[in-house]
Amino acid sequence: MAGGEPPAPATEAEEGRRAALLREITEEGGFAFVASAEKAACGDLRAAEAAREMAWEQLHSGPWSEVGAAWRDAYALACLHVARLRRLGAAAADRRAALRALDMGLIMGGNLLRADLEAAIARIVADPGGGGDAEAVDEETRRWREGLERNRDDALNILPAKSLSCKKVERRSCISLEEFICDYFLRESPVIISGSIDHWPARTKWKDIQYLKKIAGDRTVPVEVGKNYVCSEWKQELITFSQFLERMWSAGCPSNLTYLAQHPLFEQIKELHEDIMVPDYCYAGGGELQSLNAWFGPHGTVTPLHHDPHHNILAQVLGRKYIRLYPASISEDLYPHTETMLSNTSQVDLDNVDLKEFPRVENLDFLDCILEEGDLLYIPPKWWHYVRSLSISFSVSFWWRSTVVPSKGS
Repeated sequence: MAGGEPPAPATEAEEGRRAALLREITEEGGFAFVASAEKAACGDLRAAEAAREMAWEQLHSGPWSEVGAAWRDAYALACLHVARLRRLGAAAADRRAALRALDMGLIMGGNLLRADLEAAIARIVADPGGGGDAEAVDEETRRWREGLERNRDDALNILPAKSLSCKKVERRSCISLEEFICDYFLRESPVIISGSIDHWPARTKWKDIQYLKKIAGDRTVPVEVGKNYVCSEWKQELITFSQFLERMWSAGCPSNLTYLAQHPLFEQIKELHEDIMVPDYCYAGGGELQSLNAWFGPHGTVTPLHHDPHHNILAQVLGRKYIRLYPASISEDLYPHTETMLSNTSQVDLDNVDLKEFPRVENLDFLDCILEEGDLLYIPPKWWHYVRSLSISFSVSFWWRSTVVPSKGS
């Protein structure tokens, strides 16, 4: 924090939550963690780092589903201590380290101290940061705009075989919720809806890379690196949003493609959440929103052919995407993986189809489309879909669960 100004002390309610947590961790045998956390509370940075490391080890001691909620909360507490003590420094590196600790607490920690983490982040981001070199900023802005407006013909040359040769997804403009329900939702039929999100602040603000860097540049986010999640060289990394933006220009090699995919970015970075709105269509069938995720990356990112369990509105905020869809009724002809973790994903690589191994795919009918900036695409539950970015692309998916069962009829 600038000038080494100390952060605000914990409130009585915060202290109560933390004390109760430490008692629970003690009961689980985490005596070393509690001892380090108590030293951290008194200003010992090394103890704070040690507590965070101990909690991190507990998070990775077995399958994620078996990690106790108390240890996730303990990790968040240690992150809070690290961030508080890092903020006492005046250097920009201290600010970045504090933000990284808090973001890791949001990403990996439990819910008990989430409000504390968010409040700490708000205090840090309220401090003005320094500006960059004007010439470098101008060059970055130019490259960003070129990436968003990537030549359409070049992009279409790399689409899967037979693309745009079958039936196109129907396109409608600003239809009412009632029309959407009757014509598409109840029939479980995909549709593109144009003109419904032009009022979103994101439609203009996110075109400015400097705005994105100002809002989120020092925040830590999880990204995927590699061609796609079924490839052996695929991996995940934690990097700052600014580092992620720099990788937009290294999209030439599939093994280096970096994709911020299916991440609840808008829960983590509230300022970006204020730039979007939940479309009314997501309330179809007594809809209850299940998740709100970001999909952001350079041209060439691919989500392989798969299906999801919920109704989905995919909002294309920046750039363009090619999307191919197959109905749930032909699932067996798409050769789903047999292992449980990938059972919603096809073994077929649409970019390089092996017809000897997967012969039934060759003559299957499909729907496809180019999703343009400002479009919404409705994807019904269990519909298979393949997605390829044709430019720098920022999409938002809204998954919702319905209390009304579609008729599937006409």
